[in-house]
Amino acid sequence: MGNIFTAEREHKTPTVWQALISLLGLIAVMSVGIIIFHVDPHIPMFIGVIISAVMAMALGYSWREIEKFMIEGIGKAMQSILILCIVGMMIGAWLISGTIPTMIYYGLKLLSPKFFLAAAMLICSITSLATGTSWGTMGTMGLALIGIGAGLGMPIGPTAGAVISGAYFGDKMSPLSDTTNLAPAMAGTDVFTHVKYMLKSTIAAYLLALAFFLVYGFMHVSANQADTSQAVILMEGLRSTFNINIALLIPPLVVILSIACKVPAIPGITLGFLAATLMAPFIQDGVTFGNILDVSMNGFVCESEIESLNDLLSTGGLLNMSSSILMTMIAMMFGGIMEGTGQLEVIINSIIKRVRGDAGLIGATEITCILSNIVIPEQYVSILLPGRMYADTYRKKGLHPKSLSNALESAGTVTSCLVPWNTCGVFITTTLGVGTAVYAPWAVFNYLMPVMCFVLALMGVTVTHMTPEEQERADAGELV
Repeated sequence: MGNIFTAEREHKTPTVWQALISLLGLIAVMSVGIIIFHVDPHIPMFIGVIISAVMAMALGYSWREIEKFMIEGIGKAMQSILILCIVGMMIGAWLISGTIPTMIYYGLKLLSPKFFLAAAMLICSITSLATGTSWGTMGTMGLALIGIGAGLGMPIGPTAGAVISGAYFGDKMSPLSDTTNLAPAMAGTDVFTHVKYMLKSTIAAYLLALAFFLVYGFMHVSANQADTSQAVILMEGLRSTFNINIALLIPPLVVILSIACKVPAIPGITLGFLAATLMAPFIQDGVTFGNILDVSMNGFVCESEIESLNDLLSTGGLLNMSSSILMTMIAMMFGGIMEGTGQLEVIINSIIKRVRGDAGLIGATEITCILSNIVIPEQYVSILLPGRMYADTYRKKGLHPKSLSNALESAGTVTSCLVPWNTCGVFITTTLGVGTAVYAPWAVFNYLMPVMCFVLALMGVTVTHMTPEEQERADAGELV
């Protein structure tokens, strides 16, 4: 038995069917576990890891090699894991300091129920565009807007959908965003060429999504006669539980300004945590440094007389992020095996063989990004892997790299949140407290974006060929 795990053997190239066994095995186990038995996705995901590991051994890989693939996979998600940790601590600090309650309070005072969903999308768009981070936007503005929506009587699904749509628009278009810089780097063009080229398809999808939330908001409020009594109750509960002070808006402002000034995401979010930590003892009665340390670790427990407010604000803390962190690690174990053994590459190559025409190549790129988000559930990998695989094909066909970078972001960046076990899906569920099945149907911008890109590719809008000079530069390995 020991030889099976340790012996060095010749590696076999996986067939499409062998690769599909790993992929479909994961999907089947996840579907049964989540849909039928309603369990958390962690153990079904781990069973998927076992299936892919057994297939890797059948392909001639030793356990030491498989273990290396898993560790490398986890390493690719380490930045996401660190952000999860810090965001958990920051939410706890923002709650005990009164920052999030203050954001909810003023939001309830200012936002109209009829325009709430469209306003929520616009607010998150601006925040994410300024900071370049969808996660930071959802963990701050998004969490506050979920509370405001509850106070205005808005269903949680549409509220979360509007928040996510706005957050991912900014993440996709901001020059400060990691993905916005990563996509052109993989394709072979510069970030400003990339952003400019994305405008047509992205604005089209964005306006359609904004129109949807505007119309739905009017229809919902008209049908339910905009009962704002719950908003009044929440505002009174917030005033009686916290000292509401406009100065408590400084921590989110610190995050926005620091990342807008090109401070990396991790130190930028940390500054927001420290700002709330310093302010809490001076503004909230009876809050000590020990209390802040406790909620940063274990989460905040709201003890008002309003049960709905307690449910909304009892969250945050490092330990409350542990489920997300563990899910991310297990998912990346599976992704590392699939990439390291070539199983994902075989599936993608089988797709490429069936591609016809330039628009077909755009569509294949988008399908590959979506598959990457499912199989190697990390947003960055959904851009890195297809970018590496397709760059040469685009160049040989004479297609401008910006056509590739646009396709990468139109599918890779925005669809990550639609996969429950993807790091983005896990983050949203943990941070906003809304399951993927609840928010996904309402994340209008996120599933409109790849469709719009492909439709415009069929029309020739998102397909551009290089000039002879550009082709020479691309062949020489220069940015185009």
